[in-house]
Amino acid sequence: MTAPKKVSFHTLGCKLNFSETATIARQFDENGYLRASSAQADICVINSCAVTEHAEKKCRNLIRKIHRENPDAIIAVTGCYAQLRPEEIAAIEGVDLVLGNRFKGDLFGQVAALGSKSGTHISSCDTTELTNFFAAFSTGDRTRAFLKVQDGCDYKCSYCTIHYARGSSRNLPIADLVREAERIAASGRREIVVTGINTGDFGRTTGERFPDLLRALDRVEGIERYRISSIEPNLLTDEVIELCAASAKFQPHFHIPLQSGSDRILGLMRRRYRADVFRDRIEKVRRLMPDTFFGVDVIVGFPTETDEDFAQTYHLLESLEPAYLHVFPFSERPGTPAATMEGKVKDSVKTERAARLNDLCSTLHDRFCRRYLGSEADVLFEGRGREGMMFGYTGNYIKCKAPYDARLVNRIVPVRLTALTEDGVTAKLLADGTSSR
Repeated sequence: MTAPKKVSFHTLGCKLNFSETATIARQFDENGYLRASSAQADICVINSCAVTEHAEKKCRNLIRKIHRENPDAIIAVTGCYAQLRPEEIAAIEGVDLVLGNRFKGDLFGQVAALGSKSGTHISSCDTTELTNFFAAFSTGDRTRAFLKVQDGCDYKCSYCTIHYARGSSRNLPIADLVREAERIAASGRREIVVTGINTGDFGRTTGERFPDLLRALDRVEGIERYRISSIEPNLLTDEVIELCAASAKFQPHFHIPLQSGSDRILGLMRRRYRADVFRDRIEKVRRLMPDTFFGVDVIVGFPTETDEDFAQTYHLLESLEPAYLHVFPFSERPGTPAATMEGKVKDSVKTERAARLNDLCSTLHDRFCRRYLGSEADVLFEGRGREGMMFGYTGNYIKCKAPYDARLVNRIVPVRLTALTEDGVTAKLLADGTSSR
């Protein structure tokens, strides 16, 4: 009897990539493949990212590491890096298949057709407009799933390659996405993260509206929590905010990209809002959901960014006090308008500015968590962590830990937040957890 083949999966980049990797993985599972480490696998699948030079470097290093440890493994690379620069990936020793985003959903069939290592094949990486939609949701986590509701982006920000890697904004109908959410609920997961490249731009394909999608998802039985992944400030409308505030399922947690607090830099970035719009959206959410956790993306060192431009960013964030900052030094992306702009900022200046914002992030996150010490909250516990503890998150995304209890995994448990530690807030179970759901 032939032993079943083994496969490993490696995901770089965004939540959307995680949802797509999980969907590809299910195809292998359904065809009898077993999961294994890359050192033991017959096939290694890498879902790549191209948002920064660092992300591409991580992909190249991963390919080399896998090939060094397991030279007989078939290595298949898909995702945005594969779509944008397939020849660059194909030139790396050990790569067998480079598959673009157009037919990412057919990765299993193409890998199976290879049979064995037989040279590098490049497939579906042409630059013709991407119009297909690869439906996807993740199932790797026991408690939550990432549901892809939208793909592509029409915004064409001057620093970003996503439009070229993912194509124009498009989506499935609401009815199809509700069925996907029902499948997730049937699998026992309690939380869905609504994700996309430009999530709030949902509806371009079908003429439907993002708020109507949220209302439909809110009615899906079995899902108790929703979070909206990164949403542009100009698309976080009053209707969306008011809907989330009125819902028992949509959590007080928003990830909103700022990128810069300088209107001059936002203009050069071709962003579709200015700093006053960002401030207004934060303040609107806080009026209706005062406990909201805000995660904010920021780019430092964009071409021509002066000390004054950076100071405007710093002071805006300092005054608004989001709970977390995702800080990115500007990364020059080939083929984008920003790559040819004059006024390059020195790497040493980028590093210094990023360090200042990361220090601010530590202060703001610490302050946010301390505000809730002594209060009660509901935590969805995820499973066993380090040193006999289990971890989970409150509705407003405070990471909590408690002694491991298998009965409480994938249940929403009432706790009291007692102390802030390096790896999360200590949570004391109220009663014995029997009132959890």
